Amino acid sequence: MNYSERRNSEGRKPIEFDASRRAIALTEKYGILQTSEMGYCKKVLSAAAMTYVATTAVSVLQLLRYISINRD
Repeated sequence: MNYSERRNSEGRKPIEFDASRRAIALTEKYGILQTSEMGYCKKVLSAAAMTYVATTAVSVLQLLRYISINRD
């Protein structure tokens, strides 16, 4: 299956929940960063993963707002 076949019906990329974990493992395996830099790498990748959490929270709050507006 190629990249374009993995897209869902709306044309969005599938979300990779464990992408940060896999990126850290590959970075360590191939020695892309020095050991002293790995802590920074983990922090950046964790922050990137948290953008999914933040986006979901904002979407839920917007949905609740729209529901409350329609009740009035």
